Amino acid sequence: QLQLVESGGGSVQPGGSLRLSCAASGFTLAKDSVGWFRQAPGKEREVVSCVRMWGWIDYADAVKGRFTLSTDNANNTVYLQMSGLKPEDTGIYYCAAVQSVLINCMSPSSYDYWGQGTQVTVSS
Repeated sequence: QLQLVESGGGSVQPGGSLRLSCAASGFTLAKDSVGWFRQAPGKEREVVSCVRMWGWIDYADAVKGRFTLSTDNANNTVYLQMSGLKPEDTGIYYCAAVQSVLINCMSPSSYDYWGQGTQVTVSS
């Protein structure tokens, strides 16, 4: 069974940091495309960052310079290190995967498998 499990969400003050994890079972992320997305209340799901073949990484403009996606081949896990958090970063963060190499990995509709999501709240 193909499964993604996110962890690491929580509540932080503006300027704080969190690291999210996305652990996969049933498939090998290094061969696939993996994305981090987020959804705030009343808003559409949007891309945060995505990676293909473990080395080709893109970031949304809103998070460039603050968030870093990294990969762990041994543990089949993708991480999202978030620093300089802002209130507008608040939302449910999801990881997603598809068993192909996406040229454009920024669209949620391109992904077949989704985790359950983890809540990130940035507030003073």
